[in-house]
Amino acid sequence: MNTPSAFRFEVVVRDPRSQARVGRLHTAHGVVETPVFMPVGTAGAVKALPQPMLEELGTQLLLANTYHLFLRPGHEAIRELGGLHRFMGWERALLTDSGGFQVFSMNEIRQVSEEGVTFRSHLDGSPQFLSPERAVEIQVALGADIIMVLDECLEYPASHERARSSMELSLRWAGRCREAFTKQGTAAGAQVLFGIVQGGTFSELRRECARRLTEMDFPGYAIGGLAVGEPSALSYEMTEVCAAELPQAKPRYVMGVGYPADLVEFVRRGVDMMDCVLPTRNARNGCLFTSEGRVQIRNAGYARDPRPLDARCGCAVCRRYSRAYLRHLFNANELTAATLATYHNLYFYLDLMRRIRAAIPAGTLDALAAELRAADSGSDEAGS
Repeated sequence: MNTPSAFRFEVVVRDPRSQARVGRLHTAHGVVETPVFMPVGTAGAVKALPQPMLEELGTQLLLANTYHLFLRPGHEAIRELGGLHRFMGWERALLTDSGGFQVFSMNEIRQVSEEGVTFRSHLDGSPQFLSPERAVEIQVALGADIIMVLDECLEYPASHERARSSMELSLRWAGRCREAFTKQGTAAGAQVLFGIVQGGTFSELRRECARRLTEMDFPGYAIGGLAVGEPSALSYEMTEVCAAELPQAKPRYVMGVGYPADLVEFVRRGVDMMDCVLPTRNARNGCLFTSEGRVQIRNAGYARDPRPLDARCGCAVCRRYSRAYLRHLFNANELTAATLATYHNLYFYLDLMRRIRAAIPAGTLDALAAELRAADSGSDEAGS
């Protein structure tokens, strides 16, 4: 597959103690330092945070959702308005997923066939159809720097037979996506298409899928179908299996993960890119990530707590506001609560990635992993 000159991935530092590496992902909208965490901007916006705040936080690469943008306002409208970057006022790098996960999560209102997926819109119930070719067409119209093949996201648990069948379908769809993307030619501009490894929780299927995708020569590869209910240890194992088969010189992306301690574990297994709704969704529900674990800020114990949320955090929220004030905002249903909480949680995640990138050449990644595990075990789930 021809790769646009704007896109390039280089590995800068490798960790001799693990598969972790520091790299640079060159795109038409800037250089992304990896390992990188992508905040999720589902409908072209990260809930509760405007784009200037995302830039202030140091967001390098943002994820938007094909399914939601296809249904509203529509990819043709976005194309006419200059593409997703211009539409949402974002000049840095963008990645769009294929919409497959959203479609496949609608068990009762979708039907899978060789041609694609028939489903009903969650907005108005109207019938819709998404094929591999259609998924590519929509994403090319949106104009993200990195776009994804359409795949089938397998449920957990699944039998070996079901996982094999799903993997084969995803591979056929990957081939069709690749062909459709190639036919787009100059319309795709500086975009690149990533393949997605499937295979459930079966090591031999994951290896086979990774090898066959590698033969298709994608510019980068994602590892999909994880964080769907399986134990964390199994997620790590499947990631390690896949990463061992994927090209060393190309970026690897684990989709939809995870908690802070998980991020380090995936990086140790050779992952360069990750995304997850956890920091933003948890923020809106009053669950805040700190150096000492998760804090449930609505709890009564914080009603008169003058301390910052996290004394070790350098974000604007922790420098300015007390736990008591944040709790008050949530309990008063103030919209500002979601903004401040989301700002802090994303700062925590993005700062963690900066610490990971620094720990790899310093040889301190294991110590950082141990620190995060200890913090996770001390999370405030009891409410005192």
